[in-house]
Amino acid sequence: MKLGILNTDAVKPEFAQKYGEYPDMFAEILIATDPQLKLVTYEVVEGEYPADINEVDGYLITGSKLSVYDDVPWINDLKDFVRALNETKKKVIGICFGHQLVAEALGGKTEPAVIGWCVGAHLNKATEIAKGYGIKDAEFQLPSNHKDQVTTLPTGGKLLASTDACPIAAIGVGDHILTFQGHPEFGLGYATDLLNMRREIIGEVSYQTAISSLETKTDNLKVARWILEFINR
Repeated sequence: MKLGILNTDAVKPEFAQKYGEYPDMFAEILIATDPQLKLVTYEVVEGEYPADINEVDGYLITGSKLSVYDDVPWINDLKDFVRALNETKKKVIGICFGHQLVAEALGGKTEPAVIGWCVGAHLNKATEIAKGYGIKDAEFQLPSNHKDQVTTLPTGGKLLASTDACPIAAIGVGDHILTFQGHPEFGLGYATDLLNMRREIIGEVSYQTAISSLETKTDNLKVARWILEFINR
């Protein structure tokens, strides 16, 4: 299998030295699941896209510090590319910003979350139809770190999972798109460093709750396996 990573951000230099860039984090978790997996990165912020949409078996859109509703040329170009992928029924995985961008590109809506920042490890509760997208467990834990949320499903979108803080935490479209608000690529170290960096923005009560939540075992590897199985089917 060959997966194209559509990278939408750069990690802060001091964090990149410790954890790598987002494609490196995805490579670690996905290759741990499938050592034969081949990955290629496209720096879409810099306008880098495949010459042929079929260069890879599927695409994964990473997280980003920006908001999907920002009127930024590269974000608008990426939405156009997602529409093209949807038209051809190409497999697409969206994570955090990627989850929100897919929704926006295909007729949904993303807005600042009413509750503010959603951080720490969160319990995702799957809907019954999630099984059709390869989400095999009724509940799964993932780290989160976001201030925006999908508030309206995309056209034809199906709700696959919710958390107490995020009603639309996973989406399926057709049989070719699967998105998660949570971060299967976030290890404990990076998730903790992000919280420490945003401590004042998040607020002390939310920060302490989030730090405590990271003591909970997350299902990163399990979700990574579901992603690869979804692309490969």
